[in-house]
Amino acid sequence: MPKDFPRARRVGEQIQRELATLIREEVRDPRVGSVTVSEVQVSRDFAYADVFVTGLGMDADQSRAMVGVLTGAGSFLRHQLARRLTLRKVPTLRFQYDPTFERGARLNRLIDDVQPGDDPAAPGSD
Repeated sequence: MPKDFPRARRVGEQIQRELATLIREEVRDPRVGSVTVSEVQVSRDFAYADVFVTGLGMDADQSRAMVGVLTGAGSFLRHQLARRLTLRKVPTLRFQYDPTFERGARLNRLIDDVQPGDDPAAPGSD
């Protein structure tokens, strides 16, 4: 199990909060829409930060296009982060699509589709 680096985790959480605000307020591309920054993982040497994002109400293809837009705006967002954070070196941002929310919504739909009488092991079913 890798060693936990509390400072890298704290910096990642701070970058996550600031990026969510920056993307909402500063990125004007219509392909971005409503974005959730689900996690930021900062490398031990603070050289890069993996930013996991999901577009709310978007399918996987639209979310991947959104990641492309955010990757293109990465240097702008990094510059804005440098102005907001008190870090000696702001990590390079690497945006990645996070399918966690989509997977969770799919599981919820599957659970909702199950009817109460569908379980053959349920009491009262012979």
